[in-house]
Amino acid sequence: MPIVRTEGTEVHYRTEGTGPGLLLVHGSTADSEANFAALRPYFTDHHTVITADYSGSGSTALPEGGELGLDLVSAQMAAAARAATDGPVDVVGVSLGAVVAAALAAEHPALVRRLVLVGGWARNDDPRQRLMFGLWRSLADLDRDAYQRFITLLALSPETLSGLDDETIATLAAAAEPSEGARRQIDLDLVADIRERLAEIRAPTLVIGATQDQVVPVAHARELHAGIEGSRYEEIDSGHNVLYERGKELADLITEFLD
Repeated sequence: MPIVRTEGTEVHYRTEGTGPGLLLVHGSTADSEANFAALRPYFTDHHTVITADYSGSGSTALPEGGELGLDLVSAQMAAAARAATDGPVDVVGVSLGAVVAAALAAEHPALVRRLVLVGGWARNDDPRQRLMFGLWRSLADLDRDAYQRFITLLALSPETLSGLDDETIATLAAAAEPSEGARRQIDLDLVADIRERLAEIRAPTLVIGATQDQVVPVAHARELHAGIEGSRYEEIDSGHNVLYERGKELADLITEFLD
């Protein structure tokens, strides 16, 4: 994978396809390949798709000291976009990646042509969300199996989860590894707040909420939409892991907005 250096870190990214740049920003505790391997083929015929790993994911190491901040992760994604293509890019972010993508659009308006935010949030002071992320973070230190089962339970809608067999559920849970990078990214989940940045977003924006989201309840997506002037809003009947449950529906919404 190519590497771009920024903010004292080496950011690993890949590109695939041809056409205008499309940066996909992954969520916390995942990496770009885990999140976007199935989604990327929907876009490569018409876009140069850029998938980059921010610190703590894939081969992109944590910064010295280990702490992650929103400005660092946003700068890493901006550097990957600039290294991969000339000119502005469309940006799609999911979960924490949506928060990062919004911060990127606010900080680098000339870089972001259009913006899609999936399952994101603006504020970090929701007691229910803090309880969820806080418990998940504690389990990362206390009980690896409980950590894996907890997020698998919450990430999928009840209907989807009930339709899976035990082997599939076990495979999904095993992918949720409480690495040091995952721990630092959940720490960022707990503090990430972009309320003051929303007014700086100038790119045409599509916000997508998941109606059965138990990780970041859909009310947060609606708040994001309300805070971004002129944004468009859509909902998908899915749990938080829209990429797994409704990948084609998500791709269709994004394609219609970008085209």
